[in-house]
Amino acid sequence: MTTPLRAVNAASMGTGPDIASLSFEEALKELENVVRRLESGDAPLDESIDLYARGDALRAHCQARLDSAQARIEAIVADRDGKPQALRQFDETQG
Repeated sequence: MTTPLRAVNAASMGTGPDIASLSFEEALKELENVVRRLESGDAPLDESIDLYARGDALRAHCQARLDSAQARIEAIVADRDGKPQALRQFDETQG
């Protein structure tokens, strides 16, 4: 008796946790797992397509989190010597 592929590894098939709810670290770890699975060459074509799509979504999520962090860091205002002097208001709708 064979076990259905989805039952074996549902997360690797693209049905893992909602990406939007993942922290940067969780998304990066899952992305690394997706890449490892794809690089192994063991995934059938349909699973590889699902993995690729999830990996792309995870990559975009990680990039958005990094962009937001960069914007927050850039909100620190420096004086002429480059020392942090104050914080300017960070508008999260921009990041």
